[in-house]
Amino acid sequence: MSDRLTARFWVDAYLTRLRLYDIPAFVVAHGDDHAGAVLVKLNTLDGQARVFQRSFDLMSGARSWVPLSEGEERDVDAAITRQRDFDPDLWVIEVEDGQGRHLLDEPGLA
Repeated sequence: MSDRLTARFWVDAYLTRLRLYDIPAFVVAHGDDHAGAVLVKLNTLDGQARVFQRSFDLMSGARSWVPLSEGEERDVDAAITRQRDFDPDLWVIEVEDGQGRHLLDEPGLA
């Protein structure tokens, strides 16, 4: 998260943006309100899923969301569990959309 934004603020803003597009999303793991990292799981409702993590380009400072894991939902869930075991402050948001929309590539969400 940006130094100016808390994790909680970003999560709330993201969930609000998803609601504007009628895309269901839920906080499935509540991380640290101020410093927790965020994973976004996209459940495409067909047994497949992807989980995204925020990435930083050290040279340019640019931020983007990149896939951490993708494939069968149970495998993606296992990857999330491993990350949560490593980082208990981690937030996990699950987005459910059969069209594969997650909005992470929209301005203001990097």
